[in-house]
Amino acid sequence: MQAHNGEINPVIEQLNKPSHLNKFYWTLVLMATIGGFLYGYDQSDIGSVLIFIPYYIHASPFVVGYIASGALLGAAFGALIASFITDKLGRKFLLLTDIVIYIVGALLSALTINVIMLMVARTFIGIAIGADSAVATAYIAEFAPRKHRGKLGIMQQYMIVIGIFASFIVAMLMFLYLPKLAYNVDWRIILSLAIIPALIALIFRFKIPESPRWLILKKKYEKVKKDLLKFGIQATDSDLNEAYNYLYSLTKNRNKETKGVKRAFFVSALMGLFIIANGVNIPLIYGPYIISSLHIFPSVSNKAIANAYAIGATAILSAVMVASTFLGFKFIDIAGRRFLALLGFAGMAVSDIVGGILYIENYPIGLLMGLAFYLIFFGIGGGGIAFLIQGEYFPTHKRVKFAALAVFVEWMTSFTVDEIFPYMDSVLHLGYSVIVFGIISIIAYTGRIFPNT
Repeated sequence: MQAHNGEINPVIEQLNKPSHLNKFYWTLVLMATIGGFLYGYDQSDIGSVLIFIPYYIHASPFVVGYIASGALLGAAFGALIASFITDKLGRKFLLLTDIVIYIVGALLSALTINVIMLMVARTFIGIAIGADSAVATAYIAEFAPRKHRGKLGIMQQYMIVIGIFASFIVAMLMFLYLPKLAYNVDWRIILSLAIIPALIALIFRFKIPESPRWLILKKKYEKVKKDLLKFGIQATDSDLNEAYNYLYSLTKNRNKETKGVKRAFFVSALMGLFIIANGVNIPLIYGPYIISSLHIFPSVSNKAIANAYAIGATAILSAVMVASTFLGFKFIDIAGRRFLALLGFAGMAVSDIVGGILYIENYPIGLLMGLAFYLIFFGIGGGGIAFLIQGEYFPTHKRVKFAALAVFVEWMTSFTVDEIFPYMDSVLHLGYSVIVFGIISIIAYTGRIFPNT
């Protein structure tokens, strides 16, 4: 029988048989991807509160940039750390540890007393997010039935955009209803609220099963049999020994990278690089700042309320991305990864370039529309596919290591783009900066290096 990536595994392959997904599958995937929700929330909450943090006024551009994007640098190293230890300690152990680190980072952010403490807290949060995203994609790929593998894999991106939307809604309501507390309490509450879903996830993650492949390689057969029963699969010691012999034969040459594995890493890393380098984080992190600069709302004397309007508009943009990501979620297994990726890059390129030109020609609403269409195409064929192929492209014994390395490239790109955007805006100005991102999407589209899985 054919398993993921063409592997033969008579026991684990049974996970690919179900024609429908029961509640256990969805619970497992939800708990695995809750880190995506936390990443989405954290990615956007810092952009909503940045100007109200007391250290912002006197901070250098580097410090401001690090507060906004330092979590992404931490995420890069979190993914790298995960690549070295998850095969030793297990997927579930990392998924639990990530959540604990995230809770610590969020708590430090809310209680911070100086800029150094905040920067450290942001780094802690990033380490948790990076490790979690690397492990979650591989974990889901090792459970997902073939027929539903795409929609389950893209759930990571879906949870991210839901987290982004939730963050903007929370920030908007806080500044609208408690504008007098914007500089004192509001920003701390907004940064800390993610602790609630993180604690819920920590409780439920204790109940999710470990990867059957990892347990088989560790010869924890009783635990494997108990977990497989949750999927309606009965396995004997003989079955598991057969699976062990096969999986162990794959790991004997684990230090020898085949041309196929090297190409898979090149493609998945390049996909992650392009999907971030074309500026997706800019409307999500700097969205309130960008929309405020367009002057499309009536002037308001209270800065907190004015910021709430801009956040509300950014929330609408993120809601558009949530809806379009749902379309990608529905069609990923029908249209294929390559088609949606190319459609996404083509649409993002046109949206950015047209929006940038309209802004230069003094039609600021045109830029807003361009950003909206950009996020539509990103949702349909963007980040979801980047996360999905990180879990699909590699054979079992290489999956977490190389998925984590691909995520490392993605996070480093994200940190770099977010750090340099303020400088791009000051030198090129907003319209030309957006056009540059559109050109990057054109390069990605014309490269056409992304095969189907």
